[in-house]
Amino acid sequence: SGNNFEIIIIDDGSPDGTQEIAEQLEKIYGSDKILLRPRARKLGLGTAYIHGMKHATGNFIVIMDADLSHHPKFIPEFIRKQKEGNFDIVSGTRYKGSGGVYGWDLKRKLISRGANFITQVLLRPGASDLTGSFRLYRKEVLQKLMEKCVSKGYVFQMEMIVRARQLGYTIGEVPISFVDRVYGESKLGGNEIVSFLKGLLTLFATT
Repeated sequence: SGNNFEIIIIDDGSPDGTQEIAEQLEKIYGSDKILLRPRARKLGLGTAYIHGMKHATGNFIVIMDADLSHHPKFIPEFIRKQKEGNFDIVSGTRYKGSGGVYGWDLKRKLISRGANFITQVLLRPGASDLTGSFRLYRKEVLQKLMEKCVSKGYVFQMEMIVRARQLGYTIGEVPISFVDRVYGESKLGGNEIVSFLKGLLTLFATT
């Protein structure tokens, strides 16, 4: 790619064999490129970000899911976009340009679209996809946002963008194709939807 990089894999004891595959990749590409930083149990997405940041040596951090629902082919586009506008954050968007979602049923699509629509109306964040997690951050910006964000679960990604706008950080967007995981199950259920609505109202009241 011509870019200096490292891949930090945070596995929270998932039962899908992530750790074993990561160990194989480490043997192939070397421990300077593939950094395994597992944790014994699931401790939440926010703490996983903090855990990964401690080990990141670069000035920019790309965060993505490791199940290939986020395709690595978009990373060079994220980097180009960042350089083009000197953005603090570049966010992958499923809802703009050539972006899209593949493998979701109608119910899941409606929930995601609805969540984004309600958020756009209430918070006016200036970004088209607030619940996705495929993003590039300046390292110091990510650190600052992690200090400010208090949400967990589905609301966390949304709060990251809302707080970024609040703090005056610049955000670029790159259309991405999101493909639902082939293995494992989505964690979106009734409890997550309720916690999303609670978190949305909290953000509305505090921003």
